[in-house]
Amino acid sequence: MNYRIRLDMNQIIIANSFNAPVYYEETVTSTMDISRKLAEEGKPHGTVIVADFQKAGRGRIRGRTWEMYKSLNLAFTIFLRYPLQENIPAALTLRAGLAVLNAIKDFAGSLPPNNEGQDFHEKIKIKWPNDIMLGGKKCAGILCEADGLSCVYIGIGINVNQKEFPVHLRSKATSIAVETGINLNKNDRFYLLEKILTYLYSELNEKEVFDSWRTRLDQYIYKKGERVVFEEGAADSGKKTNGCLSGIGNDGELLILPDGRTEQLSFFTGELIIDIN
Repeated sequence: MNYRIRLDMNQIIIANSFNAPVYYEETVTSTMDISRKLAEEGKPHGTVIVADFQKAGRGRIRGRTWEMYKSLNLAFTIFLRYPLQENIPAALTLRAGLAVLNAIKDFAGSLPPNNEGQDFHEKIKIKWPNDIMLGGKKCAGILCEADGLSCVYIGIGINVNQKEFPVHLRSKATSIAVETGINLNKNDRFYLLEKILTYLYSELNEKEVFDSWRTRLDQYIYKKGERVVFEEGAADSGKKTNGCLSGIGNDGELLILPDGRTEQLSFFTGELIIDIN
């Protein structure tokens, strides 16, 4: 596709379903940092900052960084204003993940067929709580933070056109370009961004029954029905549970049926760290 953008004083003129500006910078410390400044300046609900490169992009777990190559991937943060904390949508990170997943599927659907002959839609999953997986490797990550006052920040990083990865990530990371076998135009990232904003707006403003997101998410849960090892709480806590990943609870918690037990356990924090065959 040949998607073009126009820059106007660091503002990208693209569609944003939240009816708010989308700002652009070539290099930032992190889009999360810039988003907080934009919120402090009084920019409206749904304002976006996107960058070609982050010098200090971070992951959900402290000490982990999001490594990206300049102009090949998509990194952005959107902030949402919720003056009343109880109005923050339940399971925000997972629902943002569902929006990203559907946007990637939509985006990939506009590309030529996968050179490998495998259905792209069968390869994409959501790994609890915040990763998008393609073919068993990480393609995107989501980080949600609240400022304790009225704003929630959703930071999203997606490997779009990157073909090479550092040695320590080659068995763990992939990209849309790798999985589709297509060389993308660098501005296709912004076309994908438009789709994400459309799906995210729809996801967070749905008028259906409160847990309908769980129904939509269910088919995409990474390793559902398989045996896994889960580490509870903070990274390297040592509190591990072996069992079958059975699903997601009403508030976005991970449900695991431990080996040798008949009642499943609920986890709100932790990491799926090891797969068992």
